[in-house]
Amino acid sequence: MNQQSIILTGGGTAGHVSLNQAILPSLQELGYDVHYIGSDQGIEKELIGEAFPNVPFYGISSGKLRRYFSMKNFTDPFKVLAGMMQAFRIIKKVKPQVIFSKGGFVSVPVVMAAKFAGVPVVIHESDVTPGLANKIALPFASHIFTIFEETLQHLPKEKATCTGSIIREELFMGDRAKGLSLCGFTTLKPVLLVMGGSLGSVVLNDALRQNLPELVKQFQIIHLCGKGNYDESFESMSGYKQFEYVTTELPDLLHAADFIVSRAGSNSIFEFLALHKPMLLVPLSAQKSRGDQILNANLFKRQGYAEVLQEEELTKESFKKSVHVLTERKAEMVSTMEKTQRPKTPEEMAKLILQYKK
Repeated sequence: MNQQSIILTGGGTAGHVSLNQAILPSLQELGYDVHYIGSDQGIEKELIGEAFPNVPFYGISSGKLRRYFSMKNFTDPFKVLAGMMQAFRIIKKVKPQVIFSKGGFVSVPVVMAAKFAGVPVVIHESDVTPGLANKIALPFASHIFTIFEETLQHLPKEKATCTGSIIREELFMGDRAKGLSLCGFTTLKPVLLVMGGSLGSVVLNDALRQNLPELVKQFQIIHLCGKGNYDESFESMSGYKQFEYVTTELPDLLHAADFIVSRAGSNSIFEFLALHKPMLLVPLSAQKSRGDQILNANLFKRQGYAEVLQEEELTKESFKKSVHVLTERKAEMVSTMEKTQRPKTPEEMAKLILQYKK
């Protein structure tokens, strides 16, 4: 086994994998043998397997951490315990110098096992307030990095640092012409990109499709609708292109977009910010989440980067009106975005992580 090795973990959603995807090539270039621990059922197995087929992937058991009553709350701790034992065996085999966790339920048993194995752990928090998985992981970690300065007030000062955003370099390499060609679009109308995260958003999909006959008069529309949400009845509509999910095509589609409507996961919105894309954010409601996306969206609105439409206020009419306001504020938003700090590169982030290796 290569003495210079590192384990990455994180999963459940694309947001808990994207930073690992970004820094993985940089870690390899720095001479590290990279391994990944995730869940067999999670999206991370597919994302890492497709992009990095030569990176060993280990699937472990993981329980979901629920904030509400469920009978599974009594059985899932045993899954976490099983996952911890599996992770411990993997760690002892790989002998990593450090483990980097991007969060998500699957990361908890890995971080706990690392502590027992005597391996330093660095974790990363993307939202304004720490998620439940990272709250549990924090006592076992050597250090935690954050994107938002505001997050530091919720963390121990001696083990927390704000890095700002970290953006995948390939996002800057997107080609507008390729993106338009993928959709069969022209340069005659602006492009509106609507996306609801890796799992899709039924409420966003419905609001868009209710307004399609009117919106396609003004825009060409790219719709990332989520797996299982493709609607064949719209296939023949001119100026509208659906994708269930994209991977390597995303940089080209982002460069093709003039405006973006999205949920408010921090990884995505910082990517839109780095590319200077005016955005309308529709955060997950507090009833469906811990409210982290609401905090993210409201902070971006205060900073002048986004318009915000709360999910509880989302209707056919409010969606159309908010898109109209977004187009009116384009010049103002782009000007504000252009003054923001340059995001860190994946190589810079990789070197920060490696400072904590044993």
